[in-house]
Amino acid sequence: MSREFEVRREVDLPASPDDVWTAITAAPAAWMFPTGMEIPAGAAPPEGAPVTTWDPPHRLVIRMESPDGTFNALDYIIEAREGGAAHLRYVHSGILADEWEDQYDAIGGHTDFYLHTLGQYLEHFNGRTVTYVGQPSDGISGPESAGGPDAMDTLRAALGLSPDEGVGAPVHASLGDAGTLDGVVDYSTATFLGVRTADGLYRFFGRNHYGGVVGMSAHLFADGVDAAQREAALKAWLDEVYTREAAARQS
Repeated sequence: MSREFEVRREVDLPASPDDVWTAITAAPAAWMFPTGMEIPAGAAPPEGAPVTTWDPPHRLVIRMESPDGTFNALDYIIEAREGGAAHLRYVHSGILADEWEDQYDAIGGHTDFYLHTLGQYLEHFNGRTVTYVGQPSDGISGPESAGGPDAMDTLRAALGLSPDEGVGAPVHASLGDAGTLDGVVDYSTATFLGVRTADGLYRFFGRNHYGGVVGMSAHLFADGVDAAQREAALKAWLDEVYTREAAARQS
């Protein structure tokens, strides 16, 4: 049975409304993922784009409708604040299909994580060229064994973190052929983990809590990143994390 839903959030962001607008419309790969609808700063939406309100840098509304009458809408309202900051009012609405409760929880959790990542980008990497590593919207998925109830604990252990270490904890871990991860935890819940480094934002998603598997993505603000090569290396590392865990349990 389908059900209409609405997720509302409000966040203060450490950047001007113009910078927030640019991040949302032209650079979602820097904090979310490539949408295929990136609109360069100063340009207007192309003909046929599902944009119903375009009022830079104040309001953006995107509404995608399906032939069956369902829809998915994103509404961004950006307001200026003192000191060159901005306040974002965000509404995600639409229609969910069967098992809507789990879908609603997943949308809420991902929304909080993405909006936090937007703030991290604007505070630490604003305007820098980004390479997104992962598949659009899905990132890099772990193996089937990354779907167990303790899969995020396994991931944390692989990063040298205990289950109770949170924001501010240092991270120094090997990512196999993808190099090392040296940074600090910038986001931590039971289902999501963020690590910020000097040149990147690494995001870990506990989708095992929503019927999927643990996944990850990376937003890298360094020159010369080969996205396909880095994705393959991170995928191999993530698979190995759970292969080792499965072997340890059998021994």
